[in-house]
Amino acid sequence: MSFGSATILHVDMDAFFAACELRRRPELRGKPVVVGGEGQRGVVAAASYEARVFGIRSAMPSAQARRLCPDAVFLPGDHAHYAEVSAEVMSIFASFTPLVEPLSLDEAFLDVSGARRLHGSAMNIAHKIRYSVNKSVGLTCSVGVAPNKFLAKLATEDAKPKPSTDGPVFGVGVREIDPRRVQEFLDPLPIRAIWGVGPATEKRLNRLGATTVADIARLSLDAMVGALGNAQGRHLYELCRGIDDRPVVPRQEAKSVSHEETFAVDLFEPERLQAEIVRMADAVGRRLRLSNTRGRTVQLKVRFGDFTTITRSSTLAGPTSSGSAIANEARDLLAKINLTQGVRLLGVGVSGMAKETEGEQLSFDDIASVPEDWRDAEQAIDEIRAKFGDAAIGHASSLRRGKLSPKTAGEQQWGPGEPSQGER
Repeated sequence: MSFGSATILHVDMDAFFAACELRRRPELRGKPVVVGGEGQRGVVAAASYEARVFGIRSAMPSAQARRLCPDAVFLPGDHAHYAEVSAEVMSIFASFTPLVEPLSLDEAFLDVSGARRLHGSAMNIAHKIRYSVNKSVGLTCSVGVAPNKFLAKLATEDAKPKPSTDGPVFGVGVREIDPRRVQEFLDPLPIRAIWGVGPATEKRLNRLGATTVADIARLSLDAMVGALGNAQGRHLYELCRGIDDRPVVPRQEAKSVSHEETFAVDLFEPERLQAEIVRMADAVGRRLRLSNTRGRTVQLKVRFGDFTTITRSSTLAGPTSSGSAIANEARDLLAKINLTQGVRLLGVGVSGMAKETEGEQLSFDDIASVPEDWRDAEQAIDEIRAKFGDAAIGHASSLRRGKLSPKTAGEQQWGPGEPSQGER
């Protein structure tokens, strides 16, 4: 198999959330720092390399992380701050190439094939990006350089720092996979290194005698399809040979907008849950209006105390960006659900997205569901929040201990804090 030039970059910030906090609190450098939800239902968003030595990793329950390292410093996540820093980082990427595909706040693929005349080779560009990010933002990143996305992401893992009892051991920072030596790079890797190989798939491949990528590469396509099915079998057959023809796709429009929250204690009262829906719908509506989009399908997600999760949806006559219309529909969906088990998590979202067009004609259903004066009110609320902040004005249901507490993007992403006295 022959490959083209190594012009795809995968850039991954090093321990991004933790690094953002250490930038603000340099006195914590060298200590085990964990970022995420602090309560019993919280999860770890990120851990410094000093904390990773104890086995702490992202998505781990915060309670388990505390047991592994009682001396760790736990910090609540600050999604708004991380998003601001991410925007700075992404703007640096875009200064080298317009072909930037963000995967999350802290990583992205870049296609630099058209930037080499201006900025030099892909390796030179990778080193320039690392320097620019460190100089402008004060953080470090690792970069993989390869002929395609799959290989570039694997290269990044090889370049990243590793935890040790003496602190982080910094890797090479930039790792290039030579197009002529792709199989040589892949063969020794464990099969779990391949995208799409989880515990169940690993067991099926183990039964075929495969524990490394080289073992999979020796299997025929028929054997792979027979063990894993047509789609997954063919997919892994290609990946273990380094084949990945997906292009880098610049930022795409969101297919849905949602807000969900895990509560510190299970909620049983319909009135309280209805109030939470209003707050969430208000946040979703505002995000829609800020992006000049509307959604046609309202979705409600409910996770009960026993972790059973259900979703309900309803399609409107026309797309909307009104928090009030979204709330009305979501509350109707909630009213049809038995809440006696107690609600652990609640989410409100919209899908079926459409761009807002200037002078768009409202349907009679739009007018009936959202009175014109309320649409004007939402616009006025947006303007006030833009000038004075999210907590300047909001629904009465957003009041918490006498203060407005509107929902914001990323809030509660890693679980709730400890319950207040009134919630226990």
